Amino acid sequence: MRLKIECEERLGICAEVLDILVQHQIDLRGIEIEPAGRIYLNFPTLVFDEFQHLMPEIRLIPGIQDVSLIPYLPGEREQQEMQTLLKTLPEPVVSIDSQGSVVIANEAALDILQLPEAEVHGKLLKNWVKGFNFTHWLNSEQPGATAAHLQLRGRTFLADIYPIQVPNETDTEQDDYFAGAVITFKSPERLGRQITAYQQQAGEFELLIAESQPMKKVIRQAKRMSGLDAPLLITGETGTGKELLAKSCHQHSLRKDKPLLVLNCAAMPDSVAESELFGYAAGAFEGATQAKKGIVELAEGGTVFLDEIGDMSKVLQSKFLRLMQDGTYRRVGDEQEFTADVRIICSTQKDLLALCRDGTFREDLYYRLNVLALHIPALRDRKNDILPMAERFIARFAEPQRRRIRISRACQNALQQYPWPGNVRQMENALLRAVSLAEDDVLEPEHLQLPSYSSGWGYVDEHFEGTLDEVMKRFESQLLRRLYPAYPSSRQLGKKLGVSHTAIANKLREYGIGKHSRTD
Repeated sequence: MRLKIECEERLGICAEVLDILVQHQIDLRGIEIEPAGRIYLNFPTLVFDEFQHLMPEIRLIPGIQDVSLIPYLPGEREQQEMQTLLKTLPEPVVSIDSQGSVVIANEAALDILQLPEAEVHGKLLKNWVKGFNFTHWLNSEQPGATAAHLQLRGRTFLADIYPIQVPNETDTEQDDYFAGAVITFKSPERLGRQITAYQQQAGEFELLIAESQPMKKVIRQAKRMSGLDAPLLITGETGTGKELLAKSCHQHSLRKDKPLLVLNCAAMPDSVAESELFGYAAGAFEGATQAKKGIVELAEGGTVFLDEIGDMSKVLQSKFLRLMQDGTYRRVGDEQEFTADVRIICSTQKDLLALCRDGTFREDLYYRLNVLALHIPALRDRKNDILPMAERFIARFAEPQRRRIRISRACQNALQQYPWPGNVRQMENALLRAVSLAEDDVLEPEHLQLPSYSSGWGYVDEHFEGTLDEVMKRFESQLLRRLYPAYPSSRQLGKKLGVSHTAIANKLREYGIGKHSRTD
């Protein structure tokens, strides 16, 4: 039988409850106390007559609000939850104490050891492990989380080793108590299956951050267009994620079980690009001793993604147009015609219509490509995506270091105010550098090391109103408002702009920026 007692947080109230149990000579198996004013009691045996007397007496204690029967104690549920979790985990999990002796081994670990729990509990884990010195790790000054390549009973595993720290609630000047470690073992086979599954899902729309309305609209359109088999043209500035969107469209299409192959049109000369796209016949050029398939043939039934189609040469455009018109092509140096069943997705950061007017891009090819079109907005135009995206990048970069890094308010403001000319790719690289170099677990603006970028700050519309002095003050105010979140003091801002902090403080006060009453 188990009771839940709701009561006031009063010193001595628990002792008064226990006194009643002593008076009735009731055995107590367990007791749990929560700071919120709850006491839980577990009785191994309690007859009905004793229960009739017990409940009213407990209710008469000053401060007791309610007494009720419950099926289980919170601690019992947590214990069963943990046991169920360990039992169902496919990976071996072992817990050891500070001396290296096994405290817990789940069923997967016992299967590897081929021993019953009684023969494993209390024994040194090093008896069955090779390749990692647990004694040295346990005796180090501050054992930290680590990963090791080791053998458990002759089988190879990648092990994650996490120290167990028990909070020291009595002496705040001392560190927590080190109580041992939990070790999880992952086999190369299981890791391989997990990596394969991740790679297969890496292009899914769920991996794209879309908190902003412009990006949500793009995702909605992309999902509808993915099911169609017509050519798709994706436009957007460099670094916006055009290739990731193309992969997502392929994974969401009827061709998802077939290959997606990529060719960057700007990364190779014409002759190489043509042979990569269409393949070549044996003897087509010196060194071509045997025929080679191109990505169009290798992607049969799937998708071909041509990145930066605007950089494709006029010669290759003509041959590619034929593929778009009737689905046929020839390998380099071959007279035989091949037929392709592939979907074409292209991307560009250039204005293809402008290239058509300049004569550098075929107009008939443009209209063949531009059947379905998606435009990815620049990162500066989707500010609601910046912080969620930054948090995802930081979590990914910090995980191998076993760190939990958060972004300070000033750094959040800096991320959102920066125009990101390189878009998502630039932010990803900046955060990788910041996480790698940051010594603390809080990112500040100075960790980003962003280059100055003033596009859009120094331009004034030709129809502006006011005097030159008024226009300069507006520009000065806008500049300070943009910089202040990243340099939130007059000294930092003054140093950045090369003027005295007093002058900056006066400007902040004049324009009502930040805590302008402070001069730092």
